[in-house]
Amino acid sequence: MILEKMLQSQGFGSRKYCQQLIKNGAIEVGGEVITDPKFKLNLIDLEYSVYAKSYQYREKVYIALNKPAGYECSHQSTHHFSVFELFDEVLLNRGLQCVGRLDQDTTGLLLLTDDGQFLQALTHPKKHVPKVYRMQTADPVTEDQVIALEQGVELRNETGVFAATDVVKLEEHLLHFTVHQGVYHQVKRMLAAVGNKVEQLHRQQVGRLKLHNLAEGEWVYLNAVQIDAARSQAKPSLEQLSVDI
Repeated sequence: MILEKMLQSQGFGSRKYCQQLIKNGAIEVGGEVITDPKFKLNLIDLEYSVYAKSYQYREKVYIALNKPAGYECSHQSTHHFSVFELFDEVLLNRGLQCVGRLDQDTTGLLLLTDDGQFLQALTHPKKHVPKVYRMQTADPVTEDQVIALEQGVELRNETGVFAATDVVKLEEHLLHFTVHQGVYHQVKRMLAAVGNKVEQLHRQQVGRLKLHNLAEGEWVYLNAVQIDAARSQAKPSLEQLSVDI
């Protein structure tokens, strides 16, 4: 791939703008300033810099964000901040999208990508990628509520029964469980269906990819092992199989 096309593919702007960056001497590859827009590149493990800021070539991007409360998963946010405000313009130019959505008041693991196939693999209803949540409840969690969640509940305007797995009452008002579908406001609606209410909601895990040390509001690029873990439909409660970020 030639230099101008590589820069354009990475989100640095139009072909004309990328050509100008190159001619201005803004691009270094292997420690050498390149001023030829048609310079041929080896993309394998390619590292380069733009105005002395280092970058790595990525055919597609896969990102994990520890989403803070008060951020919407929308480019056109209305009443709150947008999660896309946490990323620079170069990434946004790549067409970054949320892999599913978290409500503005929900925190935790949110994946973002510009890979349409990856997005589809995690969000298609037939895939059943498990997602693990921890929630603070308004009322004490009862044994009957735990049983009802495990057996499954009906949700208004939805077809079928929605059951949780690995339901664990951690404290009187603290509950942990896994869902395998992805319908609108599913966790909150399931709690309402058994006679309780979610006060705070946090997503801990998608597939086998588990939030561990990533600080709230921080994000990282996923490596190949982490990407595969996020796709996994394996039971997430098996700790030895989880992959941390």
